[in-house]
Amino acid sequence: MKQWIDKLRQERTLRPEEFRQLLTGCDADSLRIINEQAREVSLRHFGNRIYIRGLIEISNCCRNNCYYCGIRKGNPHVARYRLSPESILDCCKQGYALGFRTFVLQGGEDPALTDDRIETIVAAIRRHYPDCAITLSLGEKSREAYERFFHAGANRYLLRHETYDATHYSQLHPAGMSGKQRLQCLQNLKETGYQTGTGIMVGSPGQTVEHLIQDILFIEKLRPEMIGIGPFLPHQDTPFARYSSGTLEQTLLLLSIFRLMHPSALIPSTAGNREYWQAPMLSCPICRHRKNAKSTICIITKPPSELNRQKESGYCNNNYITSATRFLSPEEILKRLTVRSQLVGT
Repeated sequence: MKQWIDKLRQERTLRPEEFRQLLTGCDADSLRIINEQAREVSLRHFGNRIYIRGLIEISNCCRNNCYYCGIRKGNPHVARYRLSPESILDCCKQGYALGFRTFVLQGGEDPALTDDRIETIVAAIRRHYPDCAITLSLGEKSREAYERFFHAGANRYLLRHETYDATHYSQLHPAGMSGKQRLQCLQNLKETGYQTGTGIMVGSPGQTVEHLIQDILFIEKLRPEMIGIGPFLPHQDTPFARYSSGTLEQTLLLLSIFRLMHPSALIPSTAGNREYWQAPMLSCPICRHRKNAKSTICIITKPPSELNRQKESGYCNNNYITSATRFLSPEEILKRLTVRSQLVGT
């Protein structure tokens, strides 16, 4: 395996058959080697720094029925909410005071969050915090909508493609959702001028090594500025409730592959089922290992005071998170991170 790891670091790519050998034949020793190489590459590009993000979950309402997602439209057990523009701005105010200089507005594809409303919110954040980056993760929109948000002040957009393979995409999503449309959205985002992020779930139902190779090659071609990957985590209120989670080992292997292929990409230390691990959970074994595989981003959720944790928990089972850590305030999380690494705001 070491020959493929060395080649990947040097050339930043492999042939499909070489990726196949790396994905299927990586033992514990090979995983340690590629993790170490990924860490060296990340340290060279970023140093011992953590880039923090203030994640604001603005809505858990969604028009879609993705089979893996806890906030899917067909889940009757979710206590739905939608933040007002005033609540969103209050989160930004609190986050700015804590030192955040990137705000991530994330939510389901909520029909009530019209293009006009999102544009107005983005413009208000840009007006109040001109020195901050604004990232959106609000799903599929028209090209015109992406352009409106961009001109209002949004800098970055996160849209995980989940899987490149059309057949596999149809296994994860109901009829009416199109993998081709998702890929077109990513192209529109790039052409509009966003720093664009995409990614996959590792170990999602029906996923094969061939699917992963397609994903690796697609991301290589897209050259996104951000890559978010994490293991599939089954949610009890979805059709995939009885499926097994993605593995730690395969997740770390893919993190390292992407780091060697994309040395300057921003790779979050937290991306689970629907990008929701209530990050950064310092007692979470995957988060600890991800630091060795060398992610560069920690995303800290800043919930508004009027929301309770029950409403936020519609994403996954949080199998790896202890309750003692999960309820840390953003202030306490930042304090713990500060003693470990140099924090960088943007």
